[in-house]
Amino acid sequence: MGSHRRLAPSGFDRGSTAAVGLLSVAAALLGAVPAAAAPHDDRRAEVDRLHTEAEQATEAYNKADARTDTLREEVTTAQESIARQQERVNTMRDALGSLAGAQYRSGGIDPSLALLLSAEPDDYLDRALVLDRITTRQAGELRELQQAMRDLAQDRAEAARKLTELEKGRKAVAAHKKTVERKLTKARALLAALPDDERAAYRRGSRSGREDLTALAAAPASGRAGAAFAAARSALGKPYVWGANGPSGFDCSGLTQWAYAQAGVGIPRTSQAQSGAGRHVSLAEARPGDLVAYRDDASHIGMYAGNGQVIHAPYPGAPVRYDPVGMMPISSITRV
Repeated sequence: MGSHRRLAPSGFDRGSTAAVGLLSVAAALLGAVPAAAAPHDDRRAEVDRLHTEAEQATEAYNKADARTDTLREEVTTAQESIARQQERVNTMRDALGSLAGAQYRSGGIDPSLALLLSAEPDDYLDRALVLDRITTRQAGELRELQQAMRDLAQDRAEAARKLTELEKGRKAVAAHKKTVERKLTKARALLAALPDDERAAYRRGSRSGREDLTALAAAPASGRAGAAFAAARSALGKPYVWGANGPSGFDCSGLTQWAYAQAGVGIPRTSQAQSGAGRHVSLAEARPGDLVAYRDDASHIGMYAGNGQVIHAPYPGAPVRYDPVGMMPISSITRV
């Protein structure tokens, strides 16, 4: 058998070997730093941040809007009450004025009692009560008129205060609306600047890919939670519309509020208030219909769907859909 002798590498071979080694190292280093992808990653992170901030502003908008709705109802009720009180005061003044006129014509009362018919008789009422020729019944009627006029003045002052607060609330709603629209406009522009494949991947995978909790089991939903869950499922595919609570579009807390309304249960409008609208349970105890609030400020909320999933309205451009329950840090799980 012939022997095989290894040939010594030529100068060219030695240079080629060194070059290949250097290229391998360089390739490894370049592979460790995906420079080309960094700008896209930054834009995706910025879109996430803008969506988060827009969602927080949306919840502030919802809170201010709900408060102005409440104040508007209170002001309307107060105005109706004031109108009824004014009518009562007018009737009492007319009756006492007629009585004063009749007594004056018969010589039974001082002419100055006619001041009761003036627009501001309150000061006179105190003096009129001491007139000897006013009966006990008449004095009682005068006191009643006095009290009615004081109550009317207080209610008018309270209504004026609520009207001022309502106007402030309207301005706050408008300011929050501008904030939301500004951030969403910027987010849309950033998304549009991404390559088509990356934009599609963002929409498929945003808020997903966090801790995998899909193995969790869940007890079947029943009663009002089951009815709310069924309503939420019926909304799958409906668009996210900020500030909306159905039935054709939803923001996150609008979806959960609407779903529970279909079950005949009223819950607050904002995600922060909804997270406190029942008993808190652990993730291991979660059942379909439970409300899952996210982030420390509970600025996003969804409905637990079982098997480690939630139904929620994610953000503009993404319809109501299922996502992993661990898509974001959970702040609380609430059983209504």
